[in-house]
Amino acid sequence: MTESVVASHQFYTLDVFTGIAFGGNQLAVFPDARTIPEHALLAITREFNFSEVVFCYPPENPAHTKRLRIFTPGAEVPFAGHPTIGSAIAIHVLSGASGDASMVLEEGVGPVPVTIRALGNGAFFAQFSVAKLPEFGAQAPSRGKLAEILAIDAEDILGAPSAPLGVSCGLPFLVVPLRSVEAVSRARLRYEAWESTLKSSWASEIFIFARDPDGGATHYRARCFVPGLSVPEDPATGSANACLAGYLASRAVEKDGTMRWTVDQGVEMGRASRIEIEADKTAGVITAVRVGGTAVFVTEGTLRLPSSAA
Repeated sequence: MTESVVASHQFYTLDVFTGIAFGGNQLAVFPDARTIPEHALLAITREFNFSEVVFCYPPENPAHTKRLRIFTPGAEVPFAGHPTIGSAIAIHVLSGASGDASMVLEEGVGPVPVTIRALGNGAFFAQFSVAKLPEFGAQAPSRGKLAEILAIDAEDILGAPSAPLGVSCGLPFLVVPLRSVEAVSRARLRYEAWESTLKSSWASEIFIFARDPDGGATHYRARCFVPGLSVPEDPATGSANACLAGYLASRAVEKDGTMRWTVDQGVEMGRASRIEIEADKTAGVITAVRVGGTAVFVTEGTLRLPSSAA
């Protein structure tokens, strides 16, 4: 017997940090989630089985644009990058706007400013500024321990002064620099080794990266493993790339000015992503971090919420 439906809810899916469909990181956005029951949010997220799903609400501050609640299949998170980029572009397009714009999105981490730039042919680039400047945590486990977790050699992991380090711009990641793109591609997360070593640490999710000389001096290849939030590997992680910008800026010799880098992620997953990151420094202090990228609409549909979930 077919179960009765209480309500239908409109959603859109986008691929984020890419300019073409079926690349980047998948995202589902519910533009108006006010009538979705609280207890159904995580179940809906698991039904999509994307890295994240965003539920939009009216802002608490009328000067802001929307309030976002962001869920992974494992839990709600206070901040995430590709949901911020994708939601901003979705909100902008669905409003009927066609030009450049700016908005402020309320997230668990605080108000997140976003600028949107029209690229032509209906495409948009969005860039957010982090609500929390980089926070640097305790040093990472030994290179031997990390090598065991990542199924690589200890020599593949850089040591001081470029040693792995926990960083957070609202969501902590263990930033791990590797010696080569080949090592990045070769890495595999060993869940049992992660569980016994990193699971309970402040920065338990792992972001690995290496300089990619084929793209120039400021180009990197990266991968992100997020087992603590039920995301074995993420094809594009804006929050982790914000941490990378903080990590790189903290080690840069420049004391003033804006530094920019590009990062390719998701290549090994067949979902190539391009993330643009920036950091400002004044007198040696990081004063801003920004993450940007494009997104494309892929599907739209209606979620039929059954009576058992109401």
